[in-house]
Order: sequence, then structure tokens, then C-alpha cells
Amino acid sequence: MPADRLFKDEATEEKGERARMSSFVGAMAIADLVKTTLGPKGMDKILQSSGRGRSITVTNDGATILKSLHIDNPAAKVLVDISKVQDDEVGDGTTSVVVLCGELLREAEKLVNAKIHPMTIIAGFRMAAECALSALLKRVMDNKEDSEKFKEDLMKIAMTTLSSKILSQDKEHFATLAVDAVMRLKGSTNLESIQIIKKPGGSLKDSFLDEGFILDKKIGIGQPKRIENANILVANTAMDTDKVKIYGARVRVDSMARVAQIEGAEKGKMKEKVEKIIGHGINCFINRQLIYNYPEELFADAGILAIEHADFEGIERLALVTGGEIASTFDNPESVKLGHCKLIEEIMIGEDKLIHFSGVEMGQACTIVLRGASFHVLDEAERSLHDALCVLSQTVVDSRVLLGGGWPEMVMAKEVDQLARKTPGKRSHAIEAFSRALQAIPTTIADNAGLDSAELISQLRAEHHKEESNAGIDVITGAVGDMEKLGISEAFKVKQNVLLSATEAAEMILRVDEIITCAPRKREDRM
Repeated sequence: MPADRLFKDEATEEKGERARMSSFVGAMAIADLVKTTLGPKGMDKILQSSGRGRSITVTNDGATILKSLHIDNPAAKVLVDISKVQDDEVGDGTTSVVVLCGELLREAEKLVNAKIHPMTIIAGFRMAAECALSALLKRVMDNKEDSEKFKEDLMKIAMTTLSSKILSQDKEHFATLAVDAVMRLKGSTNLESIQIIKKPGGSLKDSFLDEGFILDKKIGIGQPKRIENANILVANTAMDTDKVKIYGARVRVDSMARVAQIEGAEKGKMKEKVEKIIGHGINCFINRQLIYNYPEELFADAGILAIEHADFEGIERLALVTGGEIASTFDNPESVKLGHCKLIEEIMIGEDKLIHFSGVEMGQACTIVLRGASFHVLDEAERSLHDALCVLSQTVVDSRVLLGGGWPEMVMAKEVDQLARKTPGKRSHAIEAFSRALQAIPTTIADNAGLDSAELISQLRAEHHKEESNAGIDVITGAVGDMEKLGISEAFKVKQNVLLSATEAAEMILRVDEIITCAPRKREDRM
């Protein structure tokens, strides 16, 4: 056995150059993978799972693509993580963050090859990131005071977010839906109270926003189809005990009559429970569990609408919306908070019957019903809409807005470039590299649209050297355009997150100088 063997068999280690090489290559490969989904002319990917059913996902959302990949390369995993965090934190910019990080590493690789120490590069990147942020802060717009203008800003942000997604054809329609839904929340970032129901059929244009709350259930038999001024009790309790469940219960009886007695007792118990529930003075009872025929009859006799098996999310949201609480014991009616709404009725969407609650207590809730050609279209539409909703709800809280279309990146790149010229020493190379990496985002937007990116970026740079320019890439005409006139805006929060996450992740990968993979555990044959 050689003396230098430190690790078990099959454990591998890569040192120094090789480790750095493999992490750079992995990170850049991931960045190139999602690069083509960036921008209004970005393409979608089909992800096919290898599991049973070979389910496929068609998506444009960077985080969704990366989440579904099984990756071996450790550095690539860091990129997947930042895109996931970006998705949770602000909802959009998941692709940009990966592309930016990949570009930073691509530049860093050149610098490392030029014998500049990684710590020097990191110091430069740090300075550059701070400089870029302050450049953005100088140029943000904030229309929080003027509600009309603010709403326009929100519309623009929603349209910009949606323009790179499947909804881009009807983006005005969906932007309006998203803005309305978020304005309803009155400043909370809790998207729970916006419910999205997907119903295949119709086209995407048929999607609509409903003021009330829609529960994906049918109304029971022989019960009122329409209730005004409803008092709703939302419960999570078993309503299926009026018959003896044979399985698992062992009862020794001496005659059949005794079985009937037991059943009678069970029935009596059930009836008591139902009466307690009716005693709350309600006319709508929604339960999360099954309701058997007998209690259902009792409810129908009392003229109460009983809905069984409402799915859990639906029920939590319903309680939230109607202002009630979920109850599971009914002994003291005064302590249970009932929910209220003006009208409960049955509506049809496509082929399905749903129950519609309108005039609910909290004006914050609403339901967005998505229609579309197939499940894949609907799933992707939901993801896109979710991105837009996240960004909007973040913007309502932090109302600073930037122009879009590669404009923020160019503004940052210009400032960072000037910083590089002032900074003495080797760090200036790293700062310059940072500015080149920032320009990769507009470059990619142009490339994806099939435009001549080198030509466009140099034009953009020239434009930005004039004072206070609003130039960005106008993908539709394929030239440099005025972003303010075109109404392309982005939320400041998204950009800030992209910048900081990408820099930190790049820094982390740069610090690596050794990768150790441990040996897999052997399975002993137990036969």
C-alpha cells in the first residue's frame, strides 16, 4: 500500500488547478444551459422525467429547469441553489442570476490563468458589486406617492416579466389580472390568498380573475343550490361513523338484533353531532373529511349546504378568506368563529361545476381561473403568473423601479468600468472583468433574439456614455431603443438580488481549491 494514500478506495480528490477547472467548467455549462431561456425571445425546454409515466414539463423558468436536473458537479449545485433562492425570494430573475454568475466565473477563469490570485479577484468583484449597486440606486424611480403612476409601473413590470414566458401573446390581459390580484392584497406578500385554479379547455385568453373564492367541488344531492348571506362553518372532523366499520373492529354479539342496536347507538351519536353543528346557526358546512349519507340527509333536511372532502389548501384558504376558523369540536358554539359571505352558488367553468363564494369578508382574496389547451400549457402559465405575482407583491412593498431590457446592466457596467480605471493594482483587472460579465446579460438577450450582439452592445455602450441615457435593447425592432418610451420596467428588488446572489456564488466557487468525493458505502450481501 503506497504511503501517500489518505482516503479509502474509490474516494477521489482533485487539487488546485484541476479542482478549479472542473468547478468553472461545471458552472459555465449550467449557465449555458439556461442561457437560451433569457429575454423576450428566449426558448423553452422540455424536461422529461425518467420515472414512471415519463411525465414531461415544458418550461421557461430557470429555477424550474435547474430544480429538475440531477447534477453531479459540485459547483453546478451552487448555481442551482442560487436560482432556487432567487425563485423563493423574489420569484423572477432566476435565469439572469445563473447567467451572470456563469459569466463572472468565465471571466475569473481568464484572470486565474493570467496568474492573478483568486483572493485578489474576489476583492475586485466585491468592490465592483458595491459600485454597481450604488450606480443602480442613483437611477431608481419611485412612484409610491402617485397611485396612478404606481399602478402603471406595476403594469409595466408585469408585462416585462411575462414577455419572456408563454403568456407573452396575451401579456396585457395577464398583466392586468396579476396587478388586480396583487393590489387586492393591500401590501401583504402572502400569495396564499390568491388562488389559481387550472381548467383545461378554452384558450389562454379565456382566463379571468374572480373577486370571490371558488372551491373545486360539487354541491351535494338534495341541498340548496344557492344561499344568500351564508354563515359558514369550516371544519375538519370525521362525519363517517354512522355504520359499524367491520374492518379492525371485533364485537362479539349473540344475535343480529344486537348489531342493529350498536348501529342505532352509532347513528344516535352521529345525529347528536350533527345537531350540535346545526346549533351554531349556520347554513353552510364545509368539511375536510367525508360526510356519509346519513349526516348528509340530516343537513339537507335542515336546509344546510354540506360540502365534503374539500382539499386541504382549499379549506385553509377558505377559512382565511371568509374570516372563519377551522373547527374540530362543536361543544361550545360561542368560541367558534364562523365565516361569512354574501352568496354561495354553483357555477360552470368548461365542463366542471364549481362552488362560488362571493362577497367574502376579506376583500384581499381572489381566484384566478386559468384556461388553456392542455395541462402542460396550464402548468407553464401558472408558473409564469406566479413569477409575475411574486415580483409585483415584492414591488408593492419596495416600490423602487428600474428600466429593463439590459439597461440596468449597462448602467452598472459603465460605473464599474470607471471604477476600474481609478483603482490601482491587480484588482482593477477583476473589476474590469466584472463589467464585462454584466454586459453578458444584454448580449444574451440580443443573441437569443438572433440579433448581432457585438454590434448592438457597442452601440449601447456608446449611448450610455452620454449622460442619463435610457437606451436598452429593443428586441422587436432589433435595434437600440428608448426603454422608457417602450414601457419596459423591472423591479429594483429583483435586480439587486440578482447582482448580490451572483457575486456571492461566484466568490464561493472561486475560493475552492480542492474537491473531495467520498467513497460510496458498500452494500453487504445479506443473502
